[in-house]
Amino acid sequence: MQTHTGIETIREALVAERVAGKSVGLVPTMGNLHPGHLALVETARRDNDLVVVSIFVNPLQFGPNEDFDGYPRTLEEDAEKLERAGTDVVFAPSLDRIYPKSMQAMTTVAVPGLTRILCGAHRPGHFDGVTTVVNKLFNIISPDRAYFGEKDYQQLIVIRTMVSDLDMTIEVVGVPTVRDTDGLALSSRNAYLDTNERAKAPGLYRTLSKMKAEIESGVRPGDARPYEEIASAASAELERLGFLPDYVKVRKRADLEIPDATCTELIALGAASLGRTRLIDNLSIDL
Repeated sequence: MQTHTGIETIREALVAERVAGKSVGLVPTMGNLHPGHLALVETARRDNDLVVVSIFVNPLQFGPNEDFDGYPRTLEEDAEKLERAGTDVVFAPSLDRIYPKSMQAMTTVAVPGLTRILCGAHRPGHFDGVTTVVNKLFNIISPDRAYFGEKDYQQLIVIRTMVSDLDMTIEVVGVPTVRDTDGLALSSRNAYLDTNERAKAPGLYRTLSKMKAEIESGVRPGDARPYEEIASAASAELERLGFLPDYVKVRKRADLEIPDATCTELIALGAASLGRTRLIDNLSIDL
């Protein structure tokens, strides 16, 4: 497994592989890897001749009161996991390699509308940071495919929208959420939960599961009125369980718009905090 920290060196390393006609899959990460990340690598390994994993803690996607300084940096342990998973190349650039200018002077990439709802409404500027760094990674690596977890469903839709709007020839692949045995979606930030919070945390998954079951069993396509009522009741249930909800919503799976009378492919999404840890999750709903 090769490891590169420079932009030019990784480009040079990939030239011969491309000349040989090899396909390249990219898995963008911020490190502190868990089995959810490794599921992305495994999927990329099946689909491509060459797998590149980037590890970069991106300051542009952290808000002023978020955990950028405290976010775990575990490069050595991550590299061992990636090598065992069959990764070919790790790209681990420094901050000044990705953002050589002042970040206030950086060109940024924004997806309007879609990034201002749901998580975007509660984390202003977050998705602009995501799209900017992912765009840079796409330009550096030039992958054939890029892999993102469905746990961060809004991020997945935002990246797909950016790729479509900017006519990029990259296939964006969503990989199903990996869960712990009690249903909690795996996340690097789960490490912030204390023992009591960790015991409560699966309540988000269970609450969304109840929403899904209620809608699939009792709501007909076109009957959108109950969605908000069901979501409101779910939000109240999360509060009862000790969460501080940001939102609980039912949206169209394709584009996260409010469902219309013909929509049969939906998604229930929720974001809520336990202590200092913000959890997100989602479940698909089929009518």
